[in-house]
Amino acid sequence: MVFFSASGAHAQNRMAGFSENGPALTLRFYPNPASSYITFDDFSKKYDKNYTIQIFNFLGKKVYEFSLGDQKYIVNISDYFRGIYIFQLRDPKGQIVESGKFQVNK
Repeated sequence: MVFFSASGAHAQNRMAGFSENGPALTLRFYPNPASSYITFDDFSKKYDKNYTIQIFNFLGKKVYEFSLGDQKYIVNISDYFRGIYIFQLRDPKGQIVESGKFQVNK
């Protein structure tokens, strides 16, 4: 049997769009929540085409991956199930540079 206690629990007090260390994220994505597509942009100013974005469902399964190239990239999510998805921007060595989440509503 497992018991959960609310004592000592607290919410994170962090502004949206900022990482834990304080600087603003450089990768933009919209709309959030989304239903048919999500657009990623503003990455060409800082990252080269050897970087990739991976999208994972809530269970951790990779559902999509693309390499940066143009100034923006539109992902068709019309076949995605409703829920929360995580994205990770990775450098050419596979290290996570940025990450975030978006919601699919249908």
